[in-house]
Amino acid sequence: MARLLGVDIPNRKKIAYSLRYVYGIGPTRAHKILEETGIDPDKRTQELSEQDLSLISNYIIDNKVMVEGDLRRQITNNLKRLQSIRSYRGLRHQRGLPVRGQRTITNARTRKGGRKTVGVVRKS
Repeated sequence: MARLLGVDIPNRKKIAYSLRYVYGIGPTRAHKILEETGIDPDKRTQELSEQDLSLISNYIIDNKVMVEGDLRRQITNNLKRLQSIRSYRGLRHQRGLPVRGQRTITNARTRKGGRKTVGVVRKS
């Protein structure tokens, strides 16, 4: 496995897909990185030389693309700030409810978790 910015990326996948294993790099940013560095997106990760990998990591560092730990830290700081000022969004995050105005009466199982039964559940 090749390592890029402290993350193991898979060898057998194309580099355009392998780059997505780095937190903060999605499809659009991966293609942009490969376009700017001049690396063929159809190449497999194992076919890349150390020089190509260093080109990619240098591009990410030089252009100040926020990835991995820095990005995670920024996101958690944003959530903590929202919670500390007691904003509506911060309270919704705190309570584990949908943040962006979705309904909660019938849906929102992903945020709220599994259904909680109240009372006695009898086998028939």
